[in-house]
Amino acid sequence: MDNAIWWLLLEPTGTGFKPSKYTSFNIRYDKLNVKGSAGYQAYRHSRCVIPAKGFGEAEYVNNKPLHYHDLTARNGAILLGGLCREWLNKDTGESALSCSVITLPPHPKLKHIHSKASPLLLPKDLTLVNHWLDESVTDPAVFTPLLQPHIPYDLLAQQIDKPSTYQATSEVFIIKSDK
Repeated sequence: MDNAIWWLLLEPTGTGFKPSKYTSFNIRYDKLNVKGSAGYQAYRHSRCVIPAKGFGEAEYVNNKPLHYHDLTARNGAILLGGLCREWLNKDTGESALSCSVITLPPHPKLKHIHSKASPLLLPKDLTLVNHWLDESVTDPAVFTPLLQPHIPYDLLAQQIDKPSTYQATSEVFIIKSDK
């Protein structure tokens, strides 16, 4: 387990690294097999698992937030499927690890929360997780089934006012797993 900067593409600076001008905190599933895309090489050589308590989603209409939701696993942690990269700043000698979350099409059970996308939620299956993390697996075709929206465990969801103040504006509700 390592700490990583949540932005896959980094640029060296005189004092370390900064996020690239190209947005890469999330990597879309439909870009993973596009040569030259930000996630193409990482999907083949440096996948990661991002354990988290939960994740937040916002829904926007005309670039204005309509609502925010917080989602957590009902029992334990969430395993987000992601990509990572190691970086070396040739000027400073500093190294850094970066990561991004793979996003999928919106899940039908989550469309009322976020209609644009859903994160890749990996099942809590040690064999699958080890296979995902295995750098010798360079043919990503074996992971194609994971690139369909799937909720592998029950989620607790709650609407909040906004991430900065994090005040609940609804009761907690359960989004059942897909089984």
